[in-house]
Amino acid sequence: MTMIGTVIKPMHPEGRKFVAAFAAATVVLWLLWEPLGWIGLGLTIWCYYFFRDPVRVVPLREGLVVSPADGVVSLIEPAVPPAELGMPATPLTRVSVFMNVFNCHVNRAPVPGTVGAVAYRPGKFLNASLDKASEDNERMSLTIDMADGRSLAVVQIAGLVARRIVCFVDKGRRLDVGERFGLIRFGSRVDVYLPEGVEPLVALGQTMIAGETVLADLTGERSAGGQRRD
Repeated sequence: MTMIGTVIKPMHPEGRKFVAAFAAATVVLWLLWEPLGWIGLGLTIWCYYFFRDPVRVVPLREGLVVSPADGVVSLIEPAVPPAELGMPATPLTRVSVFMNVFNCHVNRAPVPGTVGAVAYRPGKFLNASLDKASEDNERMSLTIDMADGRSLAVVQIAGLVARRIVCFVDKGRRLDVGERFGLIRFGSRVDVYLPEGVEPLVALGQTMIAGETVLADLTGERSAGGQRRD
């Protein structure tokens, strides 16, 4: 049972129609030519794997900011949050997590709080690992207002392959840390704008696990929780 649970992950409902479409295409390809059927089967398994939604163990200590996405830290730099969120035009530390097509794409709340704003902006589909993708690409932005009065911004950014950003929450929704708030289909990036004065506890190139890897500490303490891979 442990072995099965390690390999086979739950699938997010958002992926069911895609897996069904891949499976139907695979049947047709198999009837046309068996080698094509095997290729279709491989793509169907990949599609299921893309939409996996594994259980995550969230750090228990209050004041921690966890990663909103699986992937690799691609940028750490000061930047002004998206204008559509209505936040002050003051540069904040932005941590970008790049997700490739093999990462889990379910996004999770980095902190507990209330959704203060949700804003969608259409744009381009540049490589999400580029710095200018934060400004030019299609994006979905939200703020999470925390109990201490501070706010944190999270931005879902489309990439070269991504053509659909899904956000499950609306303004006023209460989120727990690690709770699912959205996903991006087929490769992308998530930016986190930390509150003023908060420093990241991660480094460029570090592998992140959504809902588990500690990204920053709002209390200023220099301790961080562990992480676990799927």
